[in-house]
Amino acid sequence: MKTKVFLAAILACIGITVKAQDTKSEEPKGKAIVQVFANFHSGFGADKKNLGFELERTYLGYEYKFKDGLSVKAVMDIGKSSDVSDYQRIAYIKNAMVSWKKGNMTLNGGLISTTQFNFQEKFWGYRYIMKDYQDMYKFGNSADLGLSIAYKFADWVSADAIIVNGEGYKKLQINEGLNYGLGLTLTPVKGFNIRLYGGINDNTEEGKKDIVNMAAFIGYQSDKFRIGAEYNHMLNASYKGGNDQFGYSVFGSAKVAKFADIYARFDDLYSKNNWNISKDERTAIVGAQFKVCKYVKIAPNIRMTMPKADGAENKYSAYISCYFGI
Repeated sequence: MKTKVFLAAILACIGITVKAQDTKSEEPKGKAIVQVFANFHSGFGADKKNLGFELERTYLGYEYKFKDGLSVKAVMDIGKSSDVSDYQRIAYIKNAMVSWKKGNMTLNGGLISTTQFNFQEKFWGYRYIMKDYQDMYKFGNSADLGLSIAYKFADWVSADAIIVNGEGYKKLQINEGLNYGLGLTLTPVKGFNIRLYGGINDNTEEGKKDIVNMAAFIGYQSDKFRIGAEYNHMLNASYKGGNDQFGYSVFGSAKVAKFADIYARFDDLYSKNNWNISKDERTAIVGAQFKVCKYVKIAPNIRMTMPKADGAENKYSAYISCYFGI
């Protein structure tokens, strides 16, 4: 029943686009996608053994834009896997998608980027240094196989809907359930953004519960600085009833020179009745970013992790994060 209602909502959004005005055709063009995240880090105190160089993630791909708003993109993600030794790297297909833009509507299909925290990640702006809150604490997947649609009703309001497998891009479809999400983005004044999202990840196995995600974000950005805050709540983590997780993240950055800016962020993760106390924590980071050239960024930073489990020691570390991208 939920599937039928959600698909009806998507079809209704598509129907609205019939009234959209035609856009001017652009000449076909393509571009390579190359992004490399690396760092050197050194731990202190309880984390003193955490020392060395790290190639955290590499994205390799290509995007080609045809005429009349049609484009295709394929991206390979080479990174860590929890299933093998941390010294090994595994390659995944991150994106294999087709997009179509018509007037105020954008339609994506295939192995697409999800909409659950994509807006917050872009607003944070330092993905190569630290993941967005929901990505870091596994509230959802950054890409999945399915369909999404977004429509801009006015300069100040847009909405989006998505339906995907719910397993992410690193796993095959395992159960018969799907992940449905609806999002609303508001820009009441220039630079001021509000983002609301709700999603349900179906489960078809007896005795397990649907995963429910709710998120709210508010932020302001200008040419000189940006500041944002988000609250996230996940019910029935891993499809287990009562395994709820929630928390917030606040962050900001300011441009101090044409080639440099400073940033800071604080995260707090909780679990209902402390069911996940061994992983509940607070995390803080502060640092600077320097643009060496158009393609290279270097970001020294200090991090502190404060576990909530009894007897767990705080961890301190220093990083030099590096980014290369074209």
